[in-house]
Amino acid sequence: MTAPIALSCVTLDTADPPRLAEFYSELMGWKVMHSQPEYALITDGRSVLCFGFAEGHVAAPWPDDPSNPKRVHFDLNVDDIDQASARATELGATVPDFQPGLNPDWEGQQPWGIVLDPEGHPICLNLRE
Repeated sequence: MTAPIALSCVTLDTADPPRLAEFYSELMGWKVMHSQPEYALITDGRSVLCFGFAEGHVAAPWPDDPSNPKRVHFDLNVDDIDQASARATELGATVPDFQPGLNPDWEGQQPWGIVLDPEGHPICLNLRE
C-alpha cells in the first residue's frame, strides 16, 4: 500500500508573485503568509495558493488561442456576479468582452462571468447555488 498523498498548495506561475498574491488576498479575503520577489503565498487557514516567479511569464490570451491555450484558471463561487466583477476590477482585474457564461440562450445553465487577473489569467465567477 502506498502512503497517502495530500495537496500542499497550487502554484501559479507569474511575472510578479507579490502583486498577484496581494490581488488574490484582497479578492478572496485570504491572508498573505509570505511575499518576496521570487515567491509568495496566501491562505485562508485551510487552503494555500502560491505564486512563483517565472521569467518572462505572460498569461495565455482570453478567449483561448489555439497557438497559446490557457493553462490554468480559477473558478470562484460568488453571490452576485456583477458585484464580484466590480470588486475584482477595483483590485486590478479587467473584464473581457467575451462572456460565454452570461449567454441568455443557455437554458438551464447557471450563469457565470469572466474577469482576468492583473496578469491576464481568467477567473470564472460562478453564481453560488
